[in-house]
Amino acid sequence: MLIVESASLSYAQKSIFKDLSFQLGKGQWLALLGRSGVGKTSLLRLIAGLPRLRPEADTEVKGRVLWQGGPLLQAAYMAQQDGLFPWKTVLGNVLLPFQLRGHDLPVAKAEALLLEVGLKKVADAYPGTLSGGMRQRVALVRTLLQDAPVVLMDEPFSALDAITRLEMQDLAINLLRQAQKTVVLVTHDPWEALRIADEIKVLSAPPVQIQTYQKPSKARWLQAYEDLLQLLGSRHEKNA
Repeated sequence: MLIVESASLSYAQKSIFKDLSFQLGKGQWLALLGRSGVGKTSLLRLIAGLPRLRPEADTEVKGRVLWQGGPLLQAAYMAQQDGLFPWKTVLGNVLLPFQLRGHDLPVAKAEALLLEVGLKKVADAYPGTLSGGMRQRVALVRTLLQDAPVVLMDEPFSALDAITRLEMQDLAINLLRQAQKTVVLVTHDPWEALRIADEIKVLSAPPVQIQTYQKPSKARWLQAYEDLLQLLGSRHEKNA
């Protein structure tokens, strides 16, 4: 189980969120839904431990992030930008985290994953020759290859066209659920939250407040989409 306990974060004495607590079962998917600038990414970075690893000036971090009863020591992070290095091949980009840490390179496993996402034939190609969807598939393979129990996703499909985005959502769902990953997804899209997540938490403007939205059966998704839009809108007006 992933537990966020009494989490607080402030920059330059400005509170982003304070005393936030929630938990997520192993293998479950949580969507953090909110408008741009509300603090979703800041919360995701706190779960990843980044403010403590690379503290900015006047940063204050409190609280604990636990996994299976102990500190969360490893989480894979998939950002909105694919982060591929143009001078590295597809295979080279996928293996780069292991190379930087001086670990043995899991080449066979990387090639198997590239085959699974339909990219084995372009393993030796460079990112500049790939489409946006292909680049995000490379990023997904790199995320899976890290073999972390928790995967943190920061709007990784938002820059894709509608059809490619749906395809990438389905691919991520299939591969990450198959690997039994626990996933926290940041999104501003209610429909994406409904499609992907087991649980949805709506974030209001900073300092962040969280409200759990009970995900309905699929037959009621259209009404749920309208409900979430109204919830986001009313929160925006309240904090304008």
